[in-house]
Formats: sequence, C-alpha cells, structure tokens
Amino acid sequence: LRYQAIQSGDIQITDAYSTDAELERYDLQVLEDDKQLFPPYQGAPLMKEALLKKHPELERVLNTLAGKITESQMSQLNYQVGVEGKSAKQVAKEFLQEQGLLKK
Repeated sequence: LRYQAIQSGDIQITDAYSTDAELERYDLQVLEDDKQLFPPYQGAPLMKEALLKKHPELERVLNTLAGKITESQMSQLNYQVGVEGKSAKQVAKEFLQEQGLLKK
C-alpha cells in the first residue's frame, strides 16, 4: 500500500528495505542513511531445529551462501518474484546455478 500511496501522490516518503522489489517497479530513489538510523538488512536462513537434526548437511550447504548475494542481486531476485511473478523456487535455482553453487 505504501508504494501505491507514493505513486498516487498521497505520501512523499516511506521507509523500505533497500532490497524491496517495488523500488525498481515504481522507480524510487533510496536515500542515504548517513546517520545509520536503520540497521543493515542481512538475510539469514531459518528452519526448525528438527530439520537440521534430520539433515545436518544443510548447515554446510546454506553456509556456502554467506557473502554471495549482494544487495543489488537480492533486489533483482525480489523483483523477479514480486513484480515479474516468477516462482521463488525457479529464481533461486537460476541464481544458484549462475553462482556455480548448483549444477545445471
């Protein structure tokens, strides 16, 4: 709703994650947080402990992603899912293949 409100002129500014798909969709400018008011957004995998106990190899596999996704890349991935309507599964698969983390 907030992005639609900006588009319609109802509001002039809002808070957002710098990786939001809508930033590109609505051609919005991210302002510099020179006072570091907002903490950095860092994605992290979340899962039930039971899943990790059942598949302990997941920890190693998921850790290979550490530092592999830039803010710009995350924004593009979000755009493909949120705006273009691609499935998250397909977008993730393509990204992992491009990064050499998953065989084609």
